Amino acid sequence: MPQVGPFSLLVILIVALLIFGPKKLPQLGRAVGSTLKEFKNATKGLADEDEGEMKKNPNDKGIG
Repeated sequence: MPQVGPFSLLVILIVALLIFGPKKLPQLGRAVGSTLKEFKNATKGLADEDEGEMKKNPNDKGIG
């Protein structure tokens, strides 16, 4: 899988600027940031639930 280097990021930024315009780009960035924050919180919540389940049932291996 190819890696994204600085030149690729610059090209992506220029294309995004051309498509969305300079006024919409900050709003788009905020939306992406808040989506990632929600996703992170949801996955953390799931991990905490799993950890709590393991503390309740230490003999349960989670198989079957």
